[in-house]
Amino acid sequence: MEWDVVNVEVRGPHTLFVRFRDGLEGEMLFQPSFFRGVFSHLVDSQAFHDVRLVDGVVTWPDELDLAPDAMHEEIERNGCWIVS
Repeated sequence: MEWDVVNVEVRGPHTLFVRFRDGLEGEMLFQPSFFRGVFSHLVDSQAFHDVRLVDGVVTWPDELDLAPDAMHEEIERNGCWIVS
């Protein structure tokens, strides 16, 4: 799919850079309000750095992932996605 992520890099304490199959790229900026519930442990820098790609999806251990279609849409519209 065009919104499959082909590259993910940690760019800051709670910032990711992603590139999609169609060439679109941008940053994801994670706000403190994101780190609650199942995502609460990702506030820890080491846990956040465990990010990986699994079948074109940004994923962390314990099967935590982000919807690549929503990510693509926000980055295409705004150049970045502020995740809260």
